[in-house]
Amino acid sequence: MARSRHRSASIALALAGLLVVASLAYLLPRWPTAAKSVDGAVPALKAQGAAPVRVEVVEVRPGRLVDEVAAVGSLSSNESVLLRPEVAGRIAAIHFRDGEAVRRGSLLFRLDASVQAAELQQAEAQLALARATQQRNEDLFQKQFISRQALDASKAALQVQEAARALAAARLDKTRILAPFDGIVGIRKVSPGDYVKEGEALVNIEDIATLKVDFRLPEGYFSRLQSGLELEVSADALPGEVFRARLAAVDPLVDAGGRAVACRALLPNPGMRLRPGMFVRVRLALGERADALMIPEQAVVSGAETQVFRVEAGQARAVPVRLGARRAGWVEVRDGLRPGDRVISAGQQKVRDGQAVQPVDQP
Repeated sequence: MARSRHRSASIALALAGLLVVASLAYLLPRWPTAAKSVDGAVPALKAQGAAPVRVEVVEVRPGRLVDEVAAVGSLSSNESVLLRPEVAGRIAAIHFRDGEAVRRGSLLFRLDASVQAAELQQAEAQLALARATQQRNEDLFQKQFISRQALDASKAALQVQEAARALAAARLDKTRILAPFDGIVGIRKVSPGDYVKEGEALVNIEDIATLKVDFRLPEGYFSRLQSGLELEVSADALPGEVFRARLAAVDPLVDAGGRAVACRALLPNPGMRLRPGMFVRVRLALGERADALMIPEQAVVSGAETQVFRVEAGQARAVPVRLGARRAGWVEVRDGLRPGDRVISAGQQKVRDGQAVQPVDQP
């Protein structure tokens, strides 16, 4: 039994040895080929990584750039006033219709003036008596029938009556409320027969033939603002239309809270299409440059520093730049590039500094 087991183990060990020998005989002739194939994969991968990346480029060229700044503002009347009576009284008549255009000096309201008219009549009568007395005293003084003191007293009484007459006339005149300038009256707040007190609101009048455009700009523009600069005004209420205005005044005081300066422009409004209170957008041209370098905005790479990729001898080179004004998808480069440089405008996300690229001119 023991001899049978020993013979079976020997046979199994012999079979295992034959299997190892057969495997080595099969693999050894093929080992150099496998080694060569593994060694050749590295150069293939290296060759694949060094292939140039296709990118779109654009040439940097100088061009004309209008240096402008945008802001928002509001419109107000060139002249605006809320009419109020200076004397109390009952409204006798109203001489206009709501929303009507009126001329300067036109009669708008007339208050009941019966009391003021009587006071003026009384003052005129007393003034006539004082004048007659003064004339008679002058004749008597020439004949030395009265003293100088009596003559001076009558002269002073005449001056008092002249002042009283002027006061009565002024009170009567204040019962007639006139338009202070050419404009359009608003919606009146009273009706004929109403009793109004001194200072009570009657109606507003607006001069809108010319409008004021009030807006604010950052204090950095203060030194470049001057009267006469032309600006464009657009209103959301009239889409697609642009109106021309001119800068009229700049507030000498800079707002300490917002670090902004208040500006006012005058806008002609011949068609009366714009109205006070409208929200407007303002574009102010501060000058223009003929040699501004412009590139597409998508060419700029933002990160730790603003940069672009410039193509040099078939390679992408990262170049830090300093940007300026932006216009409709383009941005000004104030420092970092020169005319004639070619920068990557599309595909820069796939390249790194020093990588080989295959440039294609941007359409």
